Amino acid sequence: MTTAETQPARRQLHPLLKLALELGPLGLFFFANGRYGIFIATQAFMVAVVIALAANWLLARRLAVMPLVSGAVVLVFGTLTVVLQDDVFIKIKPTIINVLFGTVLLGGLAFGKPLLELVFDGVVSLTNEGWKKLTVRWALFFFVLAVLNEVVWRTQTTDFWVSFKVFGILPLTLVFSALQYPLMMRHALNKPK
Repeated sequence: MTTAETQPARRQLHPLLKLALELGPLGLFFFANGRYGIFIATQAFMVAVVIALAANWLLARRLAVMPLVSGAVVLVFGTLTVVLQDDVFIKIKPTIINVLFGTVLLGGLAFGKPLLELVFDGVVSLTNEGWKKLTVRWALFFFVLAVLNEVVWRTQTTDFWVSFKVFGILPLTLVFSALQYPLMMRHALNKPK
């Protein structure tokens, strides 16, 4: 039996299901914070992240790198938040994740490996120059998000920070993603005719 035969088949998730698995825990965090406070919300967030990762594995037979790393950081910093009863840990989690992603992307480029290509997992095919430019843009965007998170959690209330995570970061990320479309089209390998 070959290795390919022993590994479970990889399946593609419906885009709406994938979105629900990625955003569901964040929505629950927002709801629970408004209703029960940051510490209960953090616990709910941690449980929801584990459930989302497990569901992703069961349905697709694989886990993407970014949600897996993000989930691990949620569990570590969420646990610190709950055990130490200090919300600073959950508030710095986005800063740490964004700095980590930005640094890893730039580090990959420094070693000649555009790691963003792995994140896109074959959905997009770009020239080497396209991957480099897109990687730099995303790395810089992650650093901007880290700075924004630091400014907001240090100057605003916890409720405002939670709202900013849901209604600020998410729309900014969607707009940034959409703005990358022209670059991706310019550097696409299989351009439509």
